[in-house]
This record gives sequence, structure tokens and C-alpha cells, in this order.
Amino acid sequence: MPEAALWSLDEVMAATGGRLAGAAAPSSFDGVSIDSRTLAGGDIFVAITGERLDGHDFAAAALDKGAGIAIVARHDEAMRQAGALIEVDDPLKALERLGVAARARSSARIAAVTGSVGKTSTKEALRLALGASGPTHVSAASYNNQWGVPLSLARLRPDAKFAVFEVGMNHAGEITPLVGMVRPHVAVITAIAESHLGYFGTLADIADAKAEIFSGVEPGGAAVIARDTPYFAQLWVAAQKAGIDTVWSFGAHPEANARLEGMKLHEDCSCVKATISGETVAYRLGAPGRHMVMNSLAALAAVKLLGADLALAALKLSEMMPAKGRGLRLRLQVPDGSAILIDESYNANPTSMRAALALLGRTVPGRHGRRIAILGDMLELGEDAEAMHAGLATAIDDAAADVLYACGPNMAHLWNKVPAGRRGAYAATSQELKAAVVGDVRPGDVIMVKGSLGSRMGPLVDALTEKYPPRAE
Repeated sequence: MPEAALWSLDEVMAATGGRLAGAAAPSSFDGVSIDSRTLAGGDIFVAITGERLDGHDFAAAALDKGAGIAIVARHDEAMRQAGALIEVDDPLKALERLGVAARARSSARIAAVTGSVGKTSTKEALRLALGASGPTHVSAASYNNQWGVPLSLARLRPDAKFAVFEVGMNHAGEITPLVGMVRPHVAVITAIAESHLGYFGTLADIADAKAEIFSGVEPGGAAVIARDTPYFAQLWVAAQKAGIDTVWSFGAHPEANARLEGMKLHEDCSCVKATISGETVAYRLGAPGRHMVMNSLAALAAVKLLGADLALAALKLSEMMPAKGRGLRLRLQVPDGSAILIDESYNANPTSMRAALALLGRTVPGRHGRRIAILGDMLELGEDAEAMHAGLATAIDDAAADVLYACGPNMAHLWNKVPAGRRGAYAATSQELKAAVVGDVRPGDVIMVKGSLGSRMGPLVDALTEKYPPRAE
């Protein structure tokens, strides 16, 4: 039986309050997109105006490519000739209204996830875990901002049994309107760390900003927070003040509701035993690292609170694999052998950097191979950035890294702390580091690349994979 359309024309018109223009409109639509490059035939294209690009410049092309209709604030003859249009005062506001309408018609049990680190990994764990109990909608990629959240909501199908949304922020006050649209039954805060510290005075301020997620929790809903953190009491009080009576914690603490009983960490996976609100589960987690184990505990706590099958959920976590930029492992084909590349290039803060270095330390090089750390600046850390970069020297030691490649003005402080015998090369930018990195790969090496998105470490991964074609580990 064919799947029902995501939206009917009447529903879109009612939600957006827009006016029809251009060619005759189809009666239904299969998706929602803001990117003319990736939209599918039959999608609703929403012409959002961003910092760099204006979606109106691509609306005609989107319609020519097969979009069913375009939501615009203005239109010209080319757009009208290309296809059907809905004219609104503000396309982003129209997208928000469409998202709110999708949430209003949904009977899904919903989780929202925020945190300084681990949001996307926890969301992906929930995608697998909840999917074992029924159709589950999950926000794509890291769609967690002012356009990503309403776009993800607008794609929520009426027949979904569960849904998971990622909610992010750079500044105080940004989570409140987003979670007000999502209205989750369970709100998860993964961790409080130094991410975006430059925009806040202290980590406690970051905890307050993350706690905004509690403001949107549905009556009778629940919160899930880390127990092994100095901010546990602060977050617990914030949840209570928001009217949430059910507050669960996760971690190794003996009082945690989702409690770690034991784990064995391997290069490419982890074996875990845990107790989730009195129910014992043992499972294999496909993504390696202690931080991933903790994220899985948070996910299983949410699974239990949402009423899904815990045993099936734990079993599905074996399928969890690190994503590109977030720990994806590739085996590079190099002359006379192979090398392992750990791609952690998506983003970084001191907490996630230490976790990535721990993964490097846990991966055993081949014969005559080395552990190589290629690190770029961690951004938005404020006045303590110099000390936080230099402080990674102990993590380099703990990982038994043989060689450090570094780029960026802040990473210079780590570079200066590392013994001369461990220094590969330093450059002001990742582009200037490329030749040295690509030229120093030997059989048996284990290479880990990490830095903030603005440090552009991804192109170094691309350069390595272009020179040494990989296969997935």
C-alpha cells in the first residue's frame, strides 16, 4: 500500500496562511526542503533568506527540478512560469507554522535532545533504539537551529509512533522557542561542556541555557540528565521549577536511574552492562568510546520513559556506527599496506577533543605504525582558550600519540607544550598543513583528525582519502 502524502495542499494553505500564485498547484506533497540541490520531486520548497544566500534566487530552479510548490515572500515571472507558488510575508515564519501544525496533528511520543556534546550521537542512538518498536522520525544531520528544528518538524509524518529532535544553541534564549515548537514528552541533556564558552561567563551559565529545554516538555513528561557532573543538582532544580516531576539521571553514579554496571571498551565497539530503572540489559554498542557508552545510557533511559521496548532497543544499538566527521573509521590504502583514519573533523571542544584522543589511544597501530593526532583550533572558548589548548598535552600523553600535527593560533599553545620529538608540523591554517599531513602516512599508522568546524579540518580528511582511497573499517 503506497505511503500517504506528507501534506495536502489544503493543510499547507491552512498552516501557512499564504496565497496561491503561479501555475496550478498539486493536491499533495511528499516532502519539505530548503535546498534546491537536494530536494526530491514533489517537495515543498521554502525560500528562506539566510546570512549568505537567499532562497528566492533558487526558487525557479527548484520548481524546474520537480518541487511541487515553492513558499516565497516575493515572486517574478520566471517563478510564476516555473510552477506553483504560495506567497507569504516571511517564508521562515511559514515554515515554523508548518512545523507547529505537524506537531499538533502528531500522536507520536517525542524526545528532544540537547547538550554541549553528544547531541547527534544520542539522537542517532534513539533513532535505532526507538525504531525497533515502531516508525520513528528523526531530524536529519544536525538540524538543530532556528530553521533546522521547524524543517524537521514539518517533515514529521502523521503515522510516526516516535520522533526525536535535536535542539542546539549558541546563546542564551535560543532553545526556548525551539522546544516550544517540539513539545517533547522527554527532554534529554547529554552533557555540559566548554562548547560556545566564549558566549557565556561560566559553565554554569551554559547549564542554565541548556535547561531551557525543560520549558517545552509536555505535562506529565520527563527529563533525563547526566548524574556524573557538577551540574546535576542545578539541572535537577531547573527541571523541577519547570514543573517536571519525573527526572531521571544516567551515568556510573550508584544513584543513577540509567546506571552503568560495567563496560569493556574496544577499538571499534563497546560491550556494556547497565540497569535502566531496575531492568538489567547487556548490549554491544557499535560506536566505540566511553562517551558513546554514556550517550547510549541516556538514549535507553528515554526509550523506557517513552514506553518503547527496552530489550529490543538495546539489541539495536549494535548497529550504531560513527558518522562522517564524528568518529567514522576508514582504512586507507597506502603503499605497502594500510593505515587507519579516524575522522572526528566535524567539531570540537575540550571535552570532545579528549574523548577523540582517548579513541586514538585505544586503537593499536600496525607493525612500525604510529599514532598521529592532527588537531585544529577549538573555537568560541573565550579568554581561557590558550590554557584549554595547552591543557590537552596530558591527553596527548595519555593517548600515547607519537606525532602531533597542529594548525591555528590557539593550537600553537599545545604545539609548544609537546616535546620536539613528537612534533610533525605546525601551520597557521589547515590548508597550509595539507602537504605535510598527506606526505607523512606510513603502513600501520593510526591517524585522528579533529577541530572545530571553523578550523576546516574536513578538507584534510578529504585530502587523505583522495590520496589514499579508503574502505570502511
